[in-house]
Amino acid sequence: MKINFFTNKTLGLIIFFFLINSCKSVKVLPDNSPIKDISIKTLTKKFDNRNISIKNFRARIKVNYNNQKRNQSLFLNLRIKNKEAIWISANMLVPIAKALITSNEISFYEKFQKTFINEEIDVINKYLGSDFNILDIQNIFLGNPISDFKKVKFKRISNPNYYVLSQVKDENYFQPTYFFDPTTFLLKEQRFFIRNSGQQLTITYRKHQLIYGIKYPKQIEISLLNKESKLSLSLEFIKIDFPKDLGIPFKIPEGYKKINL
Repeated sequence: MKINFFTNKTLGLIIFFFLINSCKSVKVLPDNSPIKDISIKTLTKKFDNRNISIKNFRARIKVNYNNQKRNQSLFLNLRIKNKEAIWISANMLVPIAKALITSNEISFYEKFQKTFINEEIDVINKYLGSDFNILDIQNIFLGNPISDFKKVKFKRISNPNYYVLSQVKDENYFQPTYFFDPTTFLLKEQRFFIRNSGQQLTITYRKHQLIYGIKYPKQIEISLLNKESKLSLSLEFIKIDFPKDLGIPFKIPEGYKKINL
């Protein structure tokens, strides 16, 4: 089964370009409801100005995994160098797995079965039938839309609580839809319907936290639904900082067995 939910490219002290008032002003109604007669162009400029930019990003995350048969918790240490590397270390009292995503490849190893993966992103995309890159994954953690509103055409869907934009259908295998708060213009949810598979990937930003004047995700829920099952991940960001220098230690141990796609 091919999964195509990352087709669109969008995608410490640190310098943030927070330009909320740099484009045409968007009024907020007294009841905090969406404005009906506002142009998509004006909205997308406002949303783009809400996007978070980083140099180095580090976080500790509590994760709860649930596939309707098993419920398990663990901790992740996350390090991101902007568009260069995403490093993840998973821990359950002791380190159990590590992953490294770069602009060219994905590497992963786990200590229980002593196995590893080391493949070019192009190879993995071909295997999955997808077209994601490092920026797509980075944007998920930072609460940015995966789609680039400057390059993709969107239409607005009427909703009493959110500004909702859905990509105009094209040859892609999935249909992305974005939900934005009408008062803060923060991304609240990005939803991807995977055509030809009946699956839906939903990324919901339930809470945010204010750090150096910028609102970062505090709680993220990721779920993959199909007709028969649901898999969900709940992420709680316990600590976030922005180190001036950020090491990315990663080496696949000797004696581990490679998993071939």
